[in-house]
Amino acid sequence: MDYLDFYGLNQEPFSVMPLNKFYYHSEQHDRALEKLQYAVSTMKGLAVLVGDLGTGKTTLARRLLESLPEDEYEASLLVIVHSDVDSAWLLKRIASQLGVENPNGEKVDILSQLFQRLVQIADAGKKAVILIDEAQMLKKPQLMEEFRGLLNLELPEKKLLSFVFFGLPELDDCLKSDPPLAQRVAVKFRLQPFMPETTLAYIHHRLSLAGNDEPMFTDDACLAVHEHSKGIPRLINVICDNALFEGFVRKLKHINEDIVTTVSSDLGV
Repeated sequence: MDYLDFYGLNQEPFSVMPLNKFYYHSEQHDRALEKLQYAVSTMKGLAVLVGDLGTGKTTLARRLLESLPEDEYEASLLVIVHSDVDSAWLLKRIASQLGVENPNGEKVDILSQLFQRLVQIADAGKKAVILIDEAQMLKKPQLMEEFRGLLNLELPEKKLLSFVFFGLPELDDCLKSDPPLAQRVAVKFRLQPFMPETTLAYIHHRLSLAGNDEPMFTDDACLAVHEHSKGIPRLINVICDNALFEGFVRKLKHINEDIVTTVSSDLGV
């Protein structure tokens, strides 16, 4: 028997994977999503979402992508995994993400291919959108210049491409390296940690979706989770997952403050 069987759960309620099923409609996350949807639906050009580690940026990026109808958008999510990318790599990846087959040649050739593809997308009545996750990794000023140039790809009275950046607060410094691009940020939202009452509701929400509607975590335990996690959703998940396992080991059906304090100490949070 594992803790799922012990607590009558049908799956892990506190996985750190950004699973759409477990999306929690907090007021700020819903407001952020609404603003980003507005930005891409009206082709504002550049929208930015920033937040500290674990506040739900990647979850929102995937949520936004899934919310864009395929018959209305040519949309793609690009995750930047390291800071060594250069302009050539970036341009080729964006072109490929938007359906340019085998983008190659000099920069001017790729831009020409991309422009033609964007015109095709516009002629089909669709909007081209690229979501960039971990955008703070784009630290080289020339990369910001590249985005500024791409945002200039347009037809009379019509923008052809929109970007949404998701990143840590350091993304602000990346944008500041190119003031003209920073001035073109049409929509910006900053995620904040949860308040205590939101943490409590979040914990019960995830447990319910995993198959348990009873208050498995006491209110004191939830407040302890909030204190140790500082309201960061990812840390809430890690603490609660460990607390469930600790409760299972102790054969306790309810998670109390002592269990949360113990696992938080073990985790160093």
